[in-house]
Amino acid sequence: MGAQPTLAVVGATGSVGTVMRELLSSRRNVWGEIRLVASARSAGRRLPCRGEELTVRELTPDVFDGVDVAMFDVPEAVAAEWAPIAAARGATVVDNSAVFRLHGDVPLVIPEVNPGHLRYRPLGLTASPNGTVTAMVMALAPLHHEYGLRELVIASYQSVSGAGQAGVDALHDQITKVAGDRTLGSRPGNVRQAVGDDLGPFPAPLALNVIPWSGEPAPLGWSSDELKLRNEPRKILGLPDLKVSATCVRVPVVTGHSVAVHAVFGSEVDADESRAILRNAPGVILVDDPEAGEFPMPIDAVGTDPSWIGRIRRAMDDPRALDLFITGDNMRKGAALNSVQLAELIAAELAKR
Repeated sequence: MGAQPTLAVVGATGSVGTVMRELLSSRRNVWGEIRLVASARSAGRRLPCRGEELTVRELTPDVFDGVDVAMFDVPEAVAAEWAPIAAARGATVVDNSAVFRLHGDVPLVIPEVNPGHLRYRPLGLTASPNGTVTAMVMALAPLHHEYGLRELVIASYQSVSGAGQAGVDALHDQITKVAGDRTLGSRPGNVRQAVGDDLGPFPAPLALNVIPWSGEPAPLGWSSDELKLRNEPRKILGLPDLKVSATCVRVPVVTGHSVAVHAVFGSEVDADESRAILRNAPGVILVDDPEAGEFPMPIDAVGTDPSWIGRIRRAMDDPRALDLFITGDNMRKGAALNSVQLAELIAAELAKR
């Protein structure tokens, strides 16, 4: 192509869009023009990106004219309507919502795991996985290549930032309400009474509590997030028959989704060998010294790019099973960074044409 490609960031004013802009400012610059795009109410705002102030444009069809790559982080209904419009205008779309992830003609890609899938995109669309899935598969993929993954039993510990700024604000407001009263949590109902109706996007108080639910209702008592943890790893790893059982739990953590994993493989596993595999795997960091109090925790992973992995041990009752704990920043690799990496891969591909 010669000239550097043009990039559109759709949802540039949101929490993930903000991290996208930060990443575009700190990573190697492969872009020519960058267009920041958002809803009509945000149009005209001036936002920093790559050391300059850019004016936010309104989301309209013609905003994609001349755009080579468009990164979307918007609500599902907006992505469903506008991503095909962007593709029809000639842009290759990287979408961070769940709308297209399981579509047969849309690749679902983690660059460190299955970059080859990116080449097949007949609709001009590429999907970025769920944040918990991304952190988990970064760890499971190298183990799968060694041992052959067969089954997963997982419990997620998902932070409030996964529910957007409203979730973060709700948790901080609730913490303020319960701070200083040491009787709270010792009698039924007193936390609910202290928090009142300030639940934000959650079905119950999160301060001094965990909620065994994340997502929307799905058939047979499952949640939509639990189905993502089942279906998305199957597609990314090319394992359509992978057995997965997931329970999603919302926890009072600002940023950083974690997951406890019981993984069953086709061959016998070794904990030390597994640590060696993960120590050399791309995009992960091994933090596994319980005797020294070193574990993968969201307070340490926040603001960093890798998946943090630890508590690795072979199951006591199955020599083919491994238990481990994984955490990662759901705003960075779990959302913004994976999208930026995919956009950069597409830009490199365009440059070869």
